[in-house]
Amino acid sequence: MLFTWKEEFSVNIKEIDEQHKQLFKIGSELYDIVSLKDGVDRYDEIMEILYELKNYAEYHFRFEEELMKKYGYERYDMHKKEHERFINKVTTISEEEVDTEQRKVGMNLIVFIANWIENHILRSDMSYKDVLM
Repeated sequence: MLFTWKEEFSVNIKEIDEQHKQLFKIGSELYDIVSLKDGVDRYDEIMEILYELKNYAEYHFRFEEELMKKYGYERYDMHKKEHERFINKVTTISEEEVDTEQRKVGMNLIVFIANWIENHILRSDMSYKDVLM
């Protein structure tokens, strides 16, 4: 499994850890679909995951940002901009792109999610680990 949760990903906030685990689940589902080499059109499945990823991100980012505001997190603006870039990336993937370049779009999205985990969760999110409680 490409996306495996490890304790090093924990920010010690149960709700956020559970939400982050959902990103791992979405990434794994996408990986499983894109890895299939059966020649079947996966447009509907990829679009469903794309919508799920967008909805997950909007919910999770709103939750996280509300906690940041509540605790006066000093890096709130920078963190919010990172969230906005994520949403922008996910929403700019067109249905036509998914239709004509399923494997390429899927693989790019897998890399994007993996990079997000490494660069955002393991770095940016860890900076609030001891502030938000």
